[in-house]
Amino acid sequence: FHVGISFGLFDTTRNMKLLSALLLFLIPLWVSCAPLVLPLDCSDIYNHDNRKPSGVYTIYPIGATSAVQVFCDMNSLGGRWTVFQRRMDGSVNFYRPWNYYKEGFGIAAGEYWLGLERLFHLSLRKKYELLVDMEDFEGNKAYARYSSFSVGPESYGYTLHVSGFSDGGAGDSLSPHNGFKFSTFDKDQDSSEANCARKHLGGFWYQECHKNNPNGVYRWGADGTIYAVGVDWSTWKGYDYSLKAISYKIRPVQ
Repeated sequence: FHVGISFGLFDTTRNMKLLSALLLFLIPLWVSCAPLVLPLDCSDIYNHDNRKPSGVYTIYPIGATSAVQVFCDMNSLGGRWTVFQRRMDGSVNFYRPWNYYKEGFGIAAGEYWLGLERLFHLSLRKKYELLVDMEDFEGNKAYARYSSFSVGPESYGYTLHVSGFSDGGAGDSLSPHNGFKFSTFDKDQDSSEANCARKHLGGFWYQECHKNNPNGVYRWGADGTIYAVGVDWSTWKGYDYSLKAISYKIRPVQ
């Protein structure tokens, strides 16, 4: 009787060891076969772990081979914002030709432009809202918010579609650019007889020519030396005040 119990215990122990060994073998295979979820934007990163702080993260706006670093704002107005344009210290030259604005430039930890092609692909996959944060050299801050934002394909000039303005103290300097194509000094697609990108030393969805110029020359506050070439948001500080900081950021509409 006692021998039978001993053999039974031995078999149970052996089976447990075999099961443990089998699980150790199968778990890595299961994990490797599980679908890899790549974040499209900062909202996906936040939704995976809402404890993530603001900072630089990697997203995949055009699929698995399109990894790019962006700054994610996880704090402003509920967080989850993907920053696609940022000026903060004048360390990056934004007076660049078309291909740079198409593909993106700068570094996510500082000043950068995400790229028009990436913005177009993001617009294809989700419906976005837009937040434009800004700060002057006296420490004052303001923002403008838009409930709808998208960018068309290159074949349509990466046309801007923006609407649904709500005021955070900055006024509306972007709605007048709605429906216009993107322009650079080497690809003039504005509605002016002049080349607005050359005239105002930037790249943007110029019309005749602009109400805001976030990619203009980085200057220090009030400066009327050359009219409207700075980092301007006309409805807040006018055309001859270049902002200390401005950032354009998007998140999916809930």
